[in-house]
Amino acid sequence: MDNSKEIFKGKSLSDLFGEIYDNSRETKTQVKALIGELKPLIENIGDATLIVPMIKEYMEIGVKNDDALIKMAAIIQRIESAQAKGSDGDIWDPAELAALLEDTEDIQDELEDKSNEESED
Repeated sequence: MDNSKEIFKGKSLSDLFGEIYDNSRETKTQVKALIGELKPLIENIGDATLIVPMIKEYMEIGVKNDDALIKMAAIIQRIESAQAKGSDGDIWDPAELAALLEDTEDIQDELEDKSNEESED
């Protein structure tokens, strides 16, 4: 499989894998930084019950984003594999790929909104 082949608008499969990796590392770094900033603010169990769900939600958004990208990569790999075998069967649905792209954009927007909300607070 050629990882340098363009899969959509200036993105290759290799770029997509790199984005998955970078997102994962960035999310890890951001969560650590967020926890570090919030740790001094937690003085009792009541504070923790307010702050921990916020961290959990932030982490879940990152996981959803990575999951959508991984699913997209899997679809592309199935397409490439089928093309290499010369199969013309319907192994994928273009609507599935479009829905994943849309989900990825929605998750990214949601993540940016959460980051903006946190920086305003």
